[in-house]
Amino acid sequence: MKPSFTTHRPLVSGNDWMIVSGSPFASQAGADILQSGGNAVDAAIAANAVLGVVRPHMCGLGGDLFALVYMQDRGQVEALNASGRSPGKANCRALREKGYDAVPGKGILSATVPGVVHGWGEMSSRYGALKFETLFERAIELATIGFPVYPELMETIQMEAAVLKQSRAAKAIFFKDEKPLQPGDRLIQRDLADSLMHIAKKGPDVFYQEEIGKALVDFSNSEGGFFTMEDLKAHTSTWSDPLVTDYRGFELCTQPPNTQGLAWLMTADIIKAYDLSQLGHNTADYVHLIVEAKKLAFADRDRCVCDPEFHYVPMKTLLSPEYAKKQRKRIDMKKAAARVKHTEFQSHGEDTVYLAVVDRHGNAVSLIQSLYEGFGSGAMIDGTGIFLHNRGRDFTLDQTHVNCLEPKKRPYHTLTPAMILKNGKPEYILGSPGADGQTQTLTQVMANLIDFGADAQEAVEAPRWRSNPDDSLIMESRFPSHVIEDLSARGHKIDLKGDLDRICGGAQVIQIHRENHFLTAGADPRRQAYALGY
Repeated sequence: MKPSFTTHRPLVSGNDWMIVSGSPFASQAGADILQSGGNAVDAAIAANAVLGVVRPHMCGLGGDLFALVYMQDRGQVEALNASGRSPGKANCRALREKGYDAVPGKGILSATVPGVVHGWGEMSSRYGALKFETLFERAIELATIGFPVYPELMETIQMEAAVLKQSRAAKAIFFKDEKPLQPGDRLIQRDLADSLMHIAKKGPDVFYQEEIGKALVDFSNSEGGFFTMEDLKAHTSTWSDPLVTDYRGFELCTQPPNTQGLAWLMTADIIKAYDLSQLGHNTADYVHLIVEAKKLAFADRDRCVCDPEFHYVPMKTLLSPEYAKKQRKRIDMKKAAARVKHTEFQSHGEDTVYLAVVDRHGNAVSLIQSLYEGFGSGAMIDGTGIFLHNRGRDFTLDQTHVNCLEPKKRPYHTLTPAMILKNGKPEYILGSPGADGQTQTLTQVMANLIDFGADAQEAVEAPRWRSNPDDSLIMESRFPSHVIEDLSARGHKIDLKGDLDRICGGAQVIQIHRENHFLTAGADPRRQAYALGY
């Protein structure tokens, strides 16, 4: 029997196309592209460019990108890794000589080569239907004329004020009379508009070989960083097959390492031997099972996930039925496991945007992009309006660990785009921001959709939990009190939050109803998420 789901937002439907993103400005920009003859790839790039303007604390030209792309005429999902590598001069010894015992959380030393602009170029040249320069018109307009500051943006400016004020360029943009911009103030980013115009007219080369790249290197030199023009010119994006596992006749697809997508698939492999519908939706047994499976998957994630060009990641073994069977035997349904021993990554970042697009031809894109933490590194390249991300902080200086800092190496990433296929074709396009919570949210949303028959909006709004490295279990207050009490009795350290708490992510889902030829979408009210369809 299908559980009784409660929603605050209506299910959005459309006949021809659908887009859902982390801003109404971005969803509208993507919709305009789709209406003017662009495909899902074009719309995704246009929407992402707008997100970098209106969500500047979360994503932008100085960040990284991952995407899953399905083109109807090719009939397969391809995974794009547009994350950057560490500078050639960066290594553990170099940082220790500067007096650090860990990669700093902010500043130029926390940045790796930004990959998003190159990723846009790869997507557009490979599959785009419109000219590259036409995709940035709305982003340029919003950066030029501005938009009203909203409370979340103001709060992040306040939170990162000390870091932002160290940058003369950032201070001039995000402060007025020494105070953070307030809701209703207009945020104008003229330097960012100029950077977007350069990229639109000249393509990605302007970022990696010409003006913007040179500005980045000059800025790095002035800040004591390691970047050189050779680092930027050598940057490449990588296309590959996605990681795939079977779940109740569906194919779960996600990004291979250097991302944590592997943890989602490992969790699914463990729980699929159980009849979740018999356990009951969001019962104590159901939550306990998935939390314990997550702990096992995360222990392997933290031990293994890194840049596979530097260290072997045993993906085939970790996703084998035999290994999942061994893992299930480690779960005690009556008792929460004490911390499963692992080497913890510093996965603190919550500042990520996700978007999904399906066009009238059946092409689909699942795209996730981030600066990592609020305003990334806090380092804005002079004269460009571009913040560099701080994804390099996920490297460790422990040289015995697979994710240690080495030259020209991609760091561990939390970014996890996803698709769920049926008979080789996408049925659900989904994802969520939330660092460590991303794969946990994907597991819960997946189960809501497949095991409990939820529609897209029901799936993203259902009560959620999030398990943390300190063994605390965040739970939204909509869980019944007897479930919370039962889990506490099993040893879970419950951290009760509000009804719809942003710490539990901001999931977005598009469902393709192939038999009846229409689309539906769910947008999470926990964070900014807005769906449009036609």
